[in-house]
Amino acid sequence: MTQTVQTTGNTWLNEISSDGAFVRASTSFRGAVSKDSSQLHAADPDRYHLYVSLACPWAHRTLMVRALKGLEDLISVDVVHPYLTDKGWSFDTDFDGATGDRFGAHSFLQQIYRAVSPDYAGVITVPVLFDKKLGTIVNNESSEIIRMLNTEFDTFARHPEIDLYPENLRSQIDALNAWIYPSINNGVYRSGFAQTQQAHEAAVNELFDGLDRVEHILQDQQFLCGEALTEADVRLFPTLIRFDAVYHTHFKCNRKLIAQYPAMHRYMASIYRLPGIAETVDMEQIRFHYFFSHRHINPTGIVPKGPDVLAAL
Repeated sequence: MTQTVQTTGNTWLNEISSDGAFVRASTSFRGAVSKDSSQLHAADPDRYHLYVSLACPWAHRTLMVRALKGLEDLISVDVVHPYLTDKGWSFDTDFDGATGDRFGAHSFLQQIYRAVSPDYAGVITVPVLFDKKLGTIVNNESSEIIRMLNTEFDTFARHPEIDLYPENLRSQIDALNAWIYPSINNGVYRSGFAQTQQAHEAAVNELFDGLDRVEHILQDQQFLCGEALTEADVRLFPTLIRFDAVYHTHFKCNRKLIAQYPAMHRYMASIYRLPGIAETVDMEQIRFHYFFSHRHINPTGIVPKGPDVLAAL
C-alpha cells in the first residue's frame, strides 16, 4: 500500500508559546519492554529495533546505554539522514552514517508512525523503539527507553553488571534529572529557539546557572552521583558534547564554552573514553543537522567545519 508523505512543517516553530518561548511537546508512545516473558513486549533478543538520529541528543542517550550494556547484537539500529526536512526525518543515505530503513524500507520516519497510528497528529521524533515481531512502535520517549535498556535485557546483555539506575542512588538521580533536563538538556533549545529577547535571556540565564551548578558538583567527584556512572551522566553527556560545536554559536549560548569549565571538560572527556561511547558520537552529522536544518536561525545553511571538540578529549 502506498503511504502519503505529509509536509509536517518545522516542529520547532510549532512549539513556540505566545510569549515567544520554546515549549517541547510531549511524546506519545509509552509502551514498555519487559523481562517478563508473559508481557506484550517481552525482552526477546533480536526483536527490537531503534530508529535514531546521530545528531539528536535524545536519541544519543539510547545509543550510549545500548553500548554500555552491550546490547549491540540484541537491538538493531537504523540512522536517519541528519537533514530534518519539511517532511520530517528521512531515510536518505547520501550522508556518511545514514543507513536508510533497513528493516521497513520506508522513505520517511513519519511513514512508520502513521503505519502504526494512521491518525497520528503528534511530532515525529527520534528515538523510536520498534517491536519487529508485532510491527509496532513501543516507545518514543528517550528517558523511558534508556530505563528499559538498562534493566530488561540483562539476561542477554554482555554487561548485565552495569546498572545505571541503582536502587540506592535513584532518589539522587531523579533529583539531578529534575533540574538538569529543564535548565540544560532542554535549556539549550529554549535558548536557541526562543523568539523574543526576554524568553532567550531567561533560558540562557537558567542554562548557565545549571552549568555552574554541575561544575561545582564535579569539582570533587568523578561523576554526578559520586564515583559511579549513572543515568544522570548519560542524560547530560549528549548536551555537553554538542555544546561548544553547536549550542555555543548556533543557539547563542555563548557566555562560556564547556572547555572553559575545567571539571566539566574533564568529566566529558572521561565519559567519551568509556568503551563504546566514542562510536556513538558523530560530529559531522551533529554540525550538519543543526546548521543546515535550522534555516530560521541560519538562513544560508552554511555548516562550519569546526571546532574540533573531540581533539581535546
